[in-house]
Amino acid sequence: MNIWSSLRGLPRDIWILAGATLINRAGTMVLPFLVLYLTRELGFSAPRAGLALAVYGAGSIIAAPVAGLLSDRIGPLPIMRASLVLTGLLMLLYPLIDSYAAVIALTLVWAIVTEAYRPASLAMIADVVEPVQLKPAYALIRLAINLGMSVGPAAAGFLAADSFRLIFIVDGLTTIAAGIVLTVTRFDRGTRREPTSVSPARLLNPLIFDDRRMLLFLSALFLTGFVFFQHEGALPLFLVNDLQLSTAFYGLLFTINTVMIVLMEVPLNAATAHWPHHRALALGAFLFAAGSGAFAFASGPVVIVVGIVVWTFGEMLLFPQASAYVAEIAPAHRRGEYMGAFSLSFSLAFAFSPWAGATGLAAFGARPLWLFVFAVGAVSALMMLRVTAERQQSEQATIISA
Repeated sequence: MNIWSSLRGLPRDIWILAGATLINRAGTMVLPFLVLYLTRELGFSAPRAGLALAVYGAGSIIAAPVAGLLSDRIGPLPIMRASLVLTGLLMLLYPLIDSYAAVIALTLVWAIVTEAYRPASLAMIADVVEPVQLKPAYALIRLAINLGMSVGPAAAGFLAADSFRLIFIVDGLTTIAAGIVLTVTRFDRGTRREPTSVSPARLLNPLIFDDRRMLLFLSALFLTGFVFFQHEGALPLFLVNDLQLSTAFYGLLFTINTVMIVLMEVPLNAATAHWPHHRALALGAFLFAAGSGAFAFASGPVVIVVGIVVWTFGEMLLFPQASAYVAEIAPAHRRGEYMGAFSLSFSLAFAFSPWAGATGLAAFGARPLWLFVFAVGAVSALMMLRVTAERQQSEQATIISA
């Protein structure tokens, strides 16, 4: 069997989205290096830098459900276009400020604008492909993301050694370029929706709160996100300050991660396509935990690289499966809302995790932090084992009642 054959037959719109994503992610430089920029260039303490990342997470909390609901009302594409162009402009403005209050304010606006893209794009992917193409479509977008990420953060690691401000300029220009691609391209589907009413009450009480299977999944995903987002907070500080490794080494870890994903994620998902949801989700969550837990025993680069390799296998298993699972259980007319909730779970994790990790590292040291991260990831894996079981029980109850 040709392991890449699952990508054949995907519609033109998906390939265009993948191209724009590749352009954008090839210039992704700021967020992975933000904590280092704030501590080393602007002189903020680690907890204050972690708090800035928490503010970014708070902005994404605001953006995720609103963008999801708006995607259901006006279509995802206008939101995606505006998000990219405005984010690029904000990136060009960011290095011009240096006061902590201004950094916090601009970080909040930046987060709201940029994180509006995620639920809109997830909803659009589900709009333009058939249900049987969901996993290949999400795998293709992740392939584009990681092709770009194999270049962006690695290049940023070298740029940061010369000038942190250069990474903002490159990030801003590539984000604007991706927005231009989506703006000038005509899409066949996913550009508009039938008007639906969205009352203020729906913003506070969305449909997903009545869906027990979704709430279980989101709870487990939040814990997985806590493990995942340590690479934005505690990990760079641990590598640079504790292990005395360079920013270039931190950037190259992204290259290891993304090259593995580019070469292996599509074949891996093809090989595990017959797996039930809970198996891939639970194994992915556990590998996240194991890879991060290995950092507790690191004294140099070798164990860090091994941990990243294990961690990456978890990422390749969990993320495409998670997106496909949400798209599968979401009602078609509420897909943006469900994807908004999906993004919201990650946003909540991002709002808390980098700050908590940076603060925990400063207060307790590296080994207690990474062992705690492992424990959180193990709990998330156990919860993921229940995701499909809960869904089957819900379906059985529906059949019995019918």
